[in-house]
Amino acid sequence: MKPETKYWTMELKDKMLASFMAFEEKIKDNEDLHEVRNHAIKNFENKGFPTKKEEAWKYTSLNAILKNDFSVFPKKDNAIEFKDVKKYFLHEIDTYKVVFIDGIFSSFLSSTTHDGLDVCLMSSALTKPKYKMVIDTYFNQIASKEESLTSLNTAFSLEGAYINIPKSKVVEKPIEIIYFSTGNEAALMVQPRNLIIVGENAHVQIVERHQSLNSNPVLTNSVTEIFAQKRAIVDYYKVQNDVQTANLIDNTYIAQKQESRVAVHTFSFGGNITRNNLNFYHQGERIDSTLKGITIIGDKQHVDHYTLVQHATPNCESHQNYKTILHDNSTGVFNGKIFVEKEAQKTDAFQQNNNILIGDKATINAKPQLEIFADDVKCSHGLTTGQLDEEALFYLRSRGLSKESARLMLMQAFAAGVLEHVRIDRLKERLLDLVEKRFKGESARCGNCAVCK
Repeated sequence: MKPETKYWTMELKDKMLASFMAFEEKIKDNEDLHEVRNHAIKNFENKGFPTKKEEAWKYTSLNAILKNDFSVFPKKDNAIEFKDVKKYFLHEIDTYKVVFIDGIFSSFLSSTTHDGLDVCLMSSALTKPKYKMVIDTYFNQIASKEESLTSLNTAFSLEGAYINIPKSKVVEKPIEIIYFSTGNEAALMVQPRNLIIVGENAHVQIVERHQSLNSNPVLTNSVTEIFAQKRAIVDYYKVQNDVQTANLIDNTYIAQKQESRVAVHTFSFGGNITRNNLNFYHQGERIDSTLKGITIIGDKQHVDHYTLVQHATPNCESHQNYKTILHDNSTGVFNGKIFVEKEAQKTDAFQQNNNILIGDKATINAKPQLEIFADDVKCSHGLTTGQLDEEALFYLRSRGLSKESARLMLMQAFAAGVLEHVRIDRLKERLLDLVEKRFKGESARCGNCAVCK
């Protein structure tokens, strides 16, 4: 079995390398981007796909995914009717939308703008001269140059969302970034690249989703770079409720300047294997970083949260709170690190991971970490793993609730600490509804929901 796995892994790696040569011939980059891409593909060539031998991937294997014969480029443009995907949008409220179908921009489903801000295409930003100064300043500046899948994305980076919010701009409506996979390919690999720049004193809310529309295997290798300038406020929501044959590797890198506030909320309910790499880098004083997540999975689903907050400057805060409920044979991973450099005095950093296992076949691998080189700090981490509180369950049933209603109430209370921080009211309503359905073990198909199937 092991030789077969190695064979397929190598085959896909070689396919990616060969595809890069064809990609380079098609794309007319400036010399700087050409060098960036070539450095990235060389790193991927040297390292290949990550394996469980690497400490960061100790609990997550990609071997089963890599056996698929993924198409790297879709063979044709695929159209989608709005009525067929309406339920995946926040259609009850007005939003900017950047929508892609099998990695290709859909102008029909999108609502972009250049009126006072840029909500448009990464391909435009990478290829048009008027954006060159911005691209030179920000593109690939905080994304890892060493992580192999980030490098693979950088090598093929072309399409995705480009968002640039000018100084003091409060964006009046949320921005949705949605990637659809039609399944018209037997198996498809897509590599979206997002660049988000939020200017000084600006404020924006963004919702990101990757959604397959049938059961054909999909591998999404996504990279997002977010730059929050002085006193910028960014609320970012990742809704992950895909079909069971969809796989997502999400690398998000965030650089924060003085007094900025960035919150990333991750809701993981669907998909086969989901890996969320979330990296925060502090570049000024009095920064606030928030990382919160809810994971509710069952069957043989696998969700891995890998977080890093690098405190490099004094008087900053970070708050991590991840809640996980695992059913059946599902597996959860939480690998979180708070890194406090010597210069980062007066740091206030908190990390919490709470897990509930429903049944005896679910597995959680949790590793909260503190690495501190400053002496005047307030840092803590906590971890709990168990089942529902039997005493609380007994109390609720003694007050007249059924066993099922009591269980539901306890699980809702468990998730409330994350959901209450969602600042888009309509999104919060839909998430509450979706969470309740997941707790009840119901299908994700609610028929009229903006975020669930």
